[in-house]
Amino acid sequence: MMRKKKRPASFSVNEGTTSFDAPSKPAAPDEVPDSVFVQILRESGVTLKHGNMSNEIAVDQVVFQKRLQHHLRKNPRYPSIIKEFISGLESHIEDPERFRNCLLPSLPRSAGEGETRGFQFLPYFVGEGGLNIPHLIITQLKWLDRVVDCKDLGCKLMQLVAVAPVEVQRDIITSLPEILEDSQHGHMARELNALLQENTQLTVPILDALSSLNLSSALLAEVRGAVMTTVSAVQLEDLPVVVKFILHSISASDSSEVVCDLHKKLNLEQCMLSSVLQASQNGFIKDSVALVLEVIKSAVRFQKTISEAWLKAVENVHETEDHKVQIFILDHLHLSFSQVMRGYFPSILALAQSLLRSPDCCVVPFGGHMYKLAFTAFDSYCQQEVVGSLVTHVCSGVSGEAGVALELLCELVSQKPTEMAQYAVFVKGILDYMEKLNPQQIRQLFHLLSSLAFRHDQHVSHIQDDMHIVVRKQLSSTVPKYKRIGIIGAVMMVGIMAAPRYSPPIYALQHTLPGRVMPLLELVRSCSEVSAEATALYYDELANLLQTFPLDPLVQAWIGKSVLEEFQEDFVVDLGAEIVVNAFCKQTDPEMKMKVVTRLQNITYLQTLLETCLAASPGFIPPLANFDCESPEVLATTSSTAPAKKANRSKETRKASDSKNSSTDSSQLEEATLPNESQQDHPEKEKGTKAAASVSSYRPFFRELDMEALGVLQCGLLSRSVLDTELHSKVNTEVQLGPAELLFLLEDMWHKLKFSLASTPAKKAPFLKVKADRAVGFSRLQQKSSKDVATFCVQLLPTLCTHLENCHNHFQTLITEKQGVVDALGVDVKEQQLMCSAYQLLLQVLDTTFSWSGFSQPEQRALLRRALGVLASRLKEEDTDLSMEQFINSEYLLNLRSTVPSLSAALSLTQLIITLGQCGGPSPASLAKHFLCQEWVTVSGAKDRGNKHNDALHSLLCLYLEHTDDVLKAVEEIAGEGIRELLTEAKDTRSRSWATLCRQTFLVYYKALMAELERSVRKLPPGRQTDSKEVQSEKLLTWNIAVRDFHILVNLVKVFDSRPVLSVCLKYGRLFLESFLKLGMPLLDYSFKKHKEDVQSLLKTFQLSTRQLHHMCGHSKIRQDMGLTNHVPALKKGLEQFVYRVKAMLTLNQCQEAFWLGNLKNRDLKVNPGNPLFFSSSFS
Repeated sequence: MMRKKKRPASFSVNEGTTSFDAPSKPAAPDEVPDSVFVQILRESGVTLKHGNMSNEIAVDQVVFQKRLQHHLRKNPRYPSIIKEFISGLESHIEDPERFRNCLLPSLPRSAGEGETRGFQFLPYFVGEGGLNIPHLIITQLKWLDRVVDCKDLGCKLMQLVAVAPVEVQRDIITSLPEILEDSQHGHMARELNALLQENTQLTVPILDALSSLNLSSALLAEVRGAVMTTVSAVQLEDLPVVVKFILHSISASDSSEVVCDLHKKLNLEQCMLSSVLQASQNGFIKDSVALVLEVIKSAVRFQKTISEAWLKAVENVHETEDHKVQIFILDHLHLSFSQVMRGYFPSILALAQSLLRSPDCCVVPFGGHMYKLAFTAFDSYCQQEVVGSLVTHVCSGVSGEAGVALELLCELVSQKPTEMAQYAVFVKGILDYMEKLNPQQIRQLFHLLSSLAFRHDQHVSHIQDDMHIVVRKQLSSTVPKYKRIGIIGAVMMVGIMAAPRYSPPIYALQHTLPGRVMPLLELVRSCSEVSAEATALYYDELANLLQTFPLDPLVQAWIGKSVLEEFQEDFVVDLGAEIVVNAFCKQTDPEMKMKVVTRLQNITYLQTLLETCLAASPGFIPPLANFDCESPEVLATTSSTAPAKKANRSKETRKASDSKNSSTDSSQLEEATLPNESQQDHPEKEKGTKAAASVSSYRPFFRELDMEALGVLQCGLLSRSVLDTELHSKVNTEVQLGPAELLFLLEDMWHKLKFSLASTPAKKAPFLKVKADRAVGFSRLQQKSSKDVATFCVQLLPTLCTHLENCHNHFQTLITEKQGVVDALGVDVKEQQLMCSAYQLLLQVLDTTFSWSGFSQPEQRALLRRALGVLASRLKEEDTDLSMEQFINSEYLLNLRSTVPSLSAALSLTQLIITLGQCGGPSPASLAKHFLCQEWVTVSGAKDRGNKHNDALHSLLCLYLEHTDDVLKAVEEIAGEGIRELLTEAKDTRSRSWATLCRQTFLVYYKALMAELERSVRKLPPGRQTDSKEVQSEKLLTWNIAVRDFHILVNLVKVFDSRPVLSVCLKYGRLFLESFLKLGMPLLDYSFKKHKEDVQSLLKTFQLSTRQLHHMCGHSKIRQDMGLTNHVPALKKGLEQFVYRVKAMLTLNQCQEAFWLGNLKNRDLKVNPGNPLFFSSSFS
């Protein structure tokens, strides 16, 4: 019953007639007999009634109170008349009907001790029918104008709470804030807090009352702490109120502490189990957990301090088992409470859309899972929105986004065909945007639509007509792109229409298939005959269909009769070697295996001839071999631009050597860093022979090898008997994979793995179109999932390990027999080159396989364990009881380090060790250092050099510095010892401790050292005033080492003053300076007083480096080299900031008189006085 503050009078009013206007009249029959109490009330304006009739009041309530007070005080018997009046009141309310009438809205409030007398009647009226008398009594207490003794009233109420039933207790507790004065709120809060600890049934009313009381911050914190202890034991239905009280009573100062405590104690997973138990007992369940989450959501949305504290609480959790709330929300709530999550569907859909469009490929699968779960868990409206959103992704024109969306639609059709059939009309809309799809996506689209149209005829039969119209339109087009779409779509439709399990019964088959499948195939063949490329695509798609889709026997017989016979007669003789290998690679007959290996030998031989011919005709464009590509012009650029780049590069090299911008003594390093590629990559050029062109740029013009063709790697030594003229088998021929065939298969396998298995996928450029030619040559491979490719590679791992061991044994034998002389007499240089390349490719194939990002998924852990078990079993028999760490820590790969033939192969081995090290394997730092300290020579005996060698050296050095335990110590070791040894030796000698370090590779080392030094100091923690003395000393020591390393590297410019070295020093010198200002100077501010000498020494060392940087800036300006002067403005700005930052540090520590500012003359790189026009400032 809703009440207003000022209650209306529901009674009769005798206007103009009161006890002062006329004398008292005898009581009417329906009125209460006269007494002192009744008479005084009547004279004051209130008439008491019998039975169900309401008491009447003739005047306003305020007037009545004044008149009653006037009558009592003016009475001759005052003050004894008051006792008589109260006695009359008690006698009057002894009658239940009269008492009820007094409690109705017409009765004015009484004051004094009369209100406490009414408490005695509360227990006697509980449970009676009609009005709730105790509730009326408590309600009347809220309307009292004045309480004589508020403290005594509160005590009486709490005493009543101790004996009253639960319903009355709740009414009294919730009414306390409106009954009591503010002065009693603190005492009452302590009483309620104690009651809360004793009686958990009153949790909700007590917390409601505490929320309305005016409490001090200290008392509120005390009450909140007591309530916090009950979170784990409170009833599930009371938990939302408890959480709401805790969150609403938080202040800004203690928000983090309270939220962290609540985050630890709020175990929603346990609450869910208890609620399930309650549902099994009572037959229903309340959404208490949802209310708790709603309370947290409201607090986070509308209170900034709570949102920040909650985020901090989540970030501070480091153990998996402590993520109670997060795991529950992401897992159990989503799986078990779809109705709760239904309210968040718009947010789920928006989040899934954003993740699917993300340039970071790592989060795209998560968006796909959200789409699939939303379609599975929610109602038809949400399913329609999901399908519509996926269709929008497909039509967006972004290749990666469209591909993922099509895969999701195909999965939904295969898993939920009946539900997806209802939304087929939405999917059909993609047909209007096919121009933006690549061939593989067109296959997926028509497979998707055909599955919907021909498997559920009763629902979506109209889509069949639309698809036929679209296919006929595309086939009749003269534009090659549209004709390709028509061919691909028609063949995919045939694959679904002629599937055995979806075909009509056998008695209707002869009438259905001829009218649907055969005419469509005839149409495709007739429309593709006008173009050789279209015909080739038709045969390719049909062959792929027969290999991947099970077709009805009638359809297979028709294809064999009308297509296959004609194809054999016209084209089988002209088939290429790759097609023959694809066709017969699965044969198990030894003779057929020999033919396949022989054909591979023919391929490698023809490849060498082709390289020679292509080198003589650089403008030649071969005919197409992959007929589902976009356009031949795109493919032609890969071959036509390669020679031009080399020509341009030689011109640029000549310009660079003749330019006046180069340093005076830069020739020493320029010749080393830009070597003639012909001397390195093709030693045969020195003998006057013409180099052969690489066929790698012509890969789009070769037929694709199937993944199954790589099974030829498993072939060992094959032999067969050759019959003579008299049909006697006297001669045996043997065939086996040679180095050339092994290299050919490994190279093809590596390219396939790079395309299919993504390690850590690179971010997609959001506004740049992906190059279309990346997928050319991988049409068949695109139709396999990454899991299928990875499984196939794991099956080939024993064979790959066998080939790897053969390469290892080959070079081990060479080292043993030839005493390590690779160019000794009798060594076949060409064979060594092939074996070296095969060795490297085997390591790269293993690295690409183990780098697959899918191994991080739980469902692929068994496959990873199986792969690691193959490596572990090469040293000893496989033990299935070994742990994952024991598999990874196998010494199998480390044993290969003694026979690695080249630095590139050493880099591949190190990367493979690092890939396995991500799962807990051995540290690769020692292995990388071993390779860096080893001298490398080519198979011809010359020292390994050139751009490829420098790139591999740079990568290997960066890997060593990245994985070493102490980067600063490693930098100091290389710069202080290795380069110092280089300075004291002759020009062409190498460092004794670092064999790969020479004057030709100095720039590689210098760039890597500067980059890693800057990266390491960027990760140092900044200095804080709260750090202890030991922590400050440790940080100061680290910065001393870093500054000393930087000083050594900067001073090397005095000796190696070439332009590339200057550019590296200016670039990373600025970055190091910025990191020092941001992270190092705050440490010096707080450490100056405690470590004055150390800080002073550090600043003096760093000042020497900044002076050298200043001289380099002046040198760059004098030389007017744009490549160097571009670094000068930002570096000069940092140098100025350093000067004023040191002054600020001295001022902070009251040592500003120690700062002295003077003019610094410009000097050259040798620290000799230079041009007097340039001056700068410095300090001491």
